[in-house]
Amino acid sequence: MKKKILIVDDEPNIVMSLEYTFKKQGFEVFIARDGSEALEILKHHIPNIVLLDIMMPNVDGFQTLTQIKNTDSLKDTKVVFLTAKNKASDIEKGLKLGADKYLTKPFSVKKIVSEILELVT
Repeated sequence: MKKKILIVDDEPNIVMSLEYTFKKQGFEVFIARDGSEALEILKHHIPNIVLLDIMMPNVDGFQTLTQIKNTDSLKDTKVVFLTAKNKASDIEKGLKLGADKYLTKPFSVKKIVSEILELVT
């Protein structure tokens, strides 16, 4: 069965790069441009993993993660932050809210893929 990933980011170049890479890895890929769009997708699809930016319009990544962890059908879904917010306080907050990993931008696509595969296999 195909693994599913939801990529949530408002930067089109990042989304395109990650979408292409994960499709090549055999994932079914869902895309959201902000947290509210992600939460709408999550009503209909439960991915193995959510790759989530923090700084986005409307609903940010911290709020989105909180909603995911407070939803019974989603609470066991793996969530990885991929963000430019690299202060220790942001990392601590993200992990405390329930993120499985916290990765920072700029990033290596190869590293992202290995981190994600480690969580879903």
